Amino acid sequence: MFKTFSVIIVTGGSSGIGKSYIEHAIEGNPDALICNLSRTPFIAQNRADIVKQITCDLSKGEAIEEAYTILTSLMNVHAKTGRILLINNSGFGSYGLFPQPNLAENLGIIDVNIKGIIHLSGLLLPLMKVRGGSILTVASTAAFQPTPWLATYGASKAFVLNWSLALNEELRGTGVNVLAVCPGPTSTQFFKRAGLSQGSVSPSMSQTSDQVVTESINALIQGKAFIVTGWKNRLLTSLSGFAPRVLVTRIAASMIASYRTNTGKR
Repeated sequence: MFKTFSVIIVTGGSSGIGKSYIEHAIEGNPDALICNLSRTPFIAQNRADIVKQITCDLSKGEAIEEAYTILTSLMNVHAKTGRILLINNSGFGSYGLFPQPNLAENLGIIDVNIKGIIHLSGLLLPLMKVRGGSILTVASTAAFQPTPWLATYGASKAFVLNWSLALNEELRGTGVNVLAVCPGPTSTQFFKRAGLSQGSVSPSMSQTSDQVVTESINALIQGKAFIVTGWKNRLLTSLSGFAPRVLVTRIAASMIASYRTNTGKR
């Protein structure tokens, strides 16, 4: 699939799911222009030298504008034609009663998880309509119900899912498609960044980054508009659609509160 793109852009590709996307891109199409938009570089033993690092704080609009200028310059030199794949992977959450740990942190979640995606996608979309391509946005199973203790994060991912589905429909017939990827708990730095420790979620309920990436790539090949990765996650998100919203919220609150208990924290 990666061979169909001459440009592959990943946000937050220095770790976790984003890093797995870059590793798969290197394996699938090392001749493509592969760019990592992140505050920290992509580091790996295998062909990391071919990844163009564009240092960017995706919570800041001016930084995204600067990154876009660098991107277009790189494309003019290394990939003047061909389809573009934009993988909006960057995102983070924070665990606690709103507005814990502080209001700035919650506003930062909105800046990265929502504004950053819209800003970068909006800048690249006119060019993508000319050259063709795909936008892959990483949402979450948190998008399917309210998420007490992760309120701002869950709401941001609900936005990402619905925005992606709407944009995909708007772009029908243009040569550009959008895929929303909804992973559940994944073995990444997410929980540590959110203020939780290893073991918050049972390994039986988690996927690896590679599993998420492999499933999402297959979904992109099949032209799907969204995918929930992992059969257990698909089952849980399906069931949540049948129960009353208030009840679903109460159940979600109990499950998410257990994350803190599982690590011995309260």
